[in-house]
Amino acid sequence: MTPARILPYSYLIGQDDLKRALELAYVEPRIGGVLISGERGTAKSTAVRSFALMMYGKLPVTLPLNATDDRVLGGYSLKDLMSGQVREQPGLLEEASPGTLYVDEVNLLDDHIVNIILDATATGILTVQREAIDRRTQVDFTLIGTMNPEEGGLRPQLLDRFGLHVTVRAETDPEKRAEILSVVLQLDEAGSAPGARFIADGRAQDADRRRDIIAARERLGDVDIEPALGTCAAVAAAFEVAGHRGDIVMARASRALAALKGDDEVSDQHVIAVAPLALQHRRPAVVRGAPVAWLAEDQQLLEATVADRASAPSPAMAPGPR
Repeated sequence: MTPARILPYSYLIGQDDLKRALELAYVEPRIGGVLISGERGTAKSTAVRSFALMMYGKLPVTLPLNATDDRVLGGYSLKDLMSGQVREQPGLLEEASPGTLYVDEVNLLDDHIVNIILDATATGILTVQREAIDRRTQVDFTLIGTMNPEEGGLRPQLLDRFGLHVTVRAETDPEKRAEILSVVLQLDEAGSAPGARFIADGRAQDADRRRDIIAARERLGDVDIEPALGTCAAVAAAFEVAGHRGDIVMARASRALAALKGDDEVSDQHVIAVAPLALQHRRPAVVRGAPVAWLAEDQQLLEATVADRASAPSPAMAPGPR
């Protein structure tokens, strides 16, 4: 039964970057998950639950802070062992597949647990080798982590392994804040006839959006990424991103965005739209301990880099030696 008091995804006000990142990670699972950073009360958990309910018809599997290896990976059922029986018990990663694995306050989780989760997300394979258990299981879930930066951050090595990073903030526009207040108060009346209609209308809109997102995932392979590969590489180089993960994630995300928009090929505008999500947590300043943020000067550098590449002559058109 659909939980009545879970806000329909279509009723989320603002937070466009957050919604875009969630949709991109579903359309292209190889992006590698989404990390959402923001202060309390900015609808992080609400957005995750609403998205999971829309796409999978169920709430996300939530990883508790005190999760042990056997709860995450799976092991033997303690109850059965106490009765003299041996039965393997799947862990949370298997329970989340197919669906969403939600790690709240991921920055407070033990690093080795985070590494295990990220490995399974990147490879789609969960390897369990412990206590006489040796098995490999295919898993398919969308990893979403949330954190409050006031409570500490993730090490750069772990930050880099999250495909997309979103920074969410409270709305400052009075009209949007009023919209949010109206939606919340109508959700509170879910038990009444008007409240039930309000929820039903939202679920119907969610069903339409779900069809669009699934269609984008199905047509992803038909979208031509080739025209934007050079742009992705140039942008990553301009931001001095170490390694190649930023380039790869940017290319995959821009292709997913093109699929969502119904375009046949990836354009520079797709790259510009996803670059902040793919690069803001991978820049040298962040590696050295600076806060994760995308500033006005970052956007200017992004747009200037793309414009310079677009105006440069292609290799085929460049003048040859005289």
